[in-house]
Amino acid sequence: MSKFKHIQVFYFVMFSYILINAYALFFSRDLFYVFNMLPFAVLIILLAIFDIEKLMYIMVFSTPLAISLKELGYSDGLNLSLPSEPVMIGVTLIYILNELNVHITDRKILKHPITIIIFIQLLWMFVTTLTSDMPVISIKFMLSRIWFLTSCYFICAELFKKKKAMIYHLMFYSLALALVAIITTIKHAAYAFDEKIADWIVSPFYNDHTAYGAALAMYIPVMCGLLFMKNISRVVKLICLVLLIIFLVSIVISFARAGWLSLVVSLGVLATLLLKIKFRTILLTIIGGVIIFLSFQTEILLILGRNNTDSDGDITANIESMSNISTDASNLERLNRWSCALQMFEEKPVLGFGPGTYQFLYAPYQRSYQKTVISTNFGDKGNAHSEYLGPLCEQGFIGASIVLVLVLAVMFLGYRLVHTIQDKSLKILTITILMGLSTYFVHGFLNNFLDTDKASIPFWGFLAMLVCIDLYYKDSQIENEKLI
Repeated sequence: MSKFKHIQVFYFVMFSYILINAYALFFSRDLFYVFNMLPFAVLIILLAIFDIEKLMYIMVFSTPLAISLKELGYSDGLNLSLPSEPVMIGVTLIYILNELNVHITDRKILKHPITIIIFIQLLWMFVTTLTSDMPVISIKFMLSRIWFLTSCYFICAELFKKKKAMIYHLMFYSLALALVAIITTIKHAAYAFDEKIADWIVSPFYNDHTAYGAALAMYIPVMCGLLFMKNISRVVKLICLVLLIIFLVSIVISFARAGWLSLVVSLGVLATLLLKIKFRTILLTIIGGVIIFLSFQTEILLILGRNNTDSDGDITANIESMSNISTDASNLERLNRWSCALQMFEEKPVLGFGPGTYQFLYAPYQRSYQKTVISTNFGDKGNAHSEYLGPLCEQGFIGASIVLVLVLAVMFLGYRLVHTIQDKSLKILTITILMGLSTYFVHGFLNNFLDTDKASIPFWGFLAMLVCIDLYYKDSQIENEKLI
């Protein structure tokens, strides 16, 4: 009798849902779309309670395919990316409640140097939010950083205690990114792969081709690495080979010059790792290069000023245009944004203007002779185009210093792991993760995307992988252990 009642309730709920859905379709079309999200929301809630690991994989897979509210025509309020960011917010709330109740996070993770730097960065972000020129904007920015870190770093670090979870994380994002790449390529083919439309053809999934190129660049080394790992099945390796080909073709026709440059740098990182060069030697070399540049900057800028090749035409012309600071609008606009960031830093060198405020405040700092045809005074076309100069003007010298310390700490950790790990498969995985991160560190000089879910999933996820390899696997042998 009890079973019969349960069946009746089930049919009643289903029949009611169908009737309400039909009513919404004919009489309230706006509610129809929202109402159809209800089963998905129920599924997410159930997974969050009973199987958060599967929910995390859904989150990772959905992120490249997610569409922002702005793309959907809702420009007011918080510009969330659907469905990934609501999931991130939900798992963050559940994680925080569980952490306050039973302390679920391994203390080893909390005490790791990378995690400590992240906590210091959050603390300083909170301080500069209190002194922000636009407190509401800074609070939104900090909250988004918290749910990115919680869902993409802390929860993932717990999941990565299982080695297979790292491979699943990499594969789910890659598969979804490949779908985006295929859709984008088909759309782009209709315009004969015209370079002029490469920037917007990636919508609604990515806001521009540079963010798309950054994601592709991060996963190209990873796909290469998985091909050489012995404990990856042949079927998965075949999938990785197909994904690698898709990514390589896609990054070429994306005309994302920063992506091309970052891949070249990642190959340089690979060369130094194969030659067993220590990171401190590389760091000293970089410092020496910076000193030489500063000493001869006038002469170097004069040479660069003679280059007037625009990013329009074949690949060779696009490569040459990377150093064009005389006529290339994209390069000149970056110089304009960087100049504004430096002027803002000079005005508020200690606390900055507040996290996330640059795009709303930089307009008065533009010099007329530095403006370009794509300049704007309305704060509607992005940020400082730098992961280093953005924090410099928004969070002062200390904020920028924390970012640099994090970059150096990650690279030092990666090099140390590669030089000490004996297991070949684990070493290959570590190398490819480090190469992927290095592509983003290079991108950080030219763009900044960590305020988006698209970049936060791979960036913080890769960091969590390195931390877990350091804490749990560096002395283990996984080569004969089947991962996927």
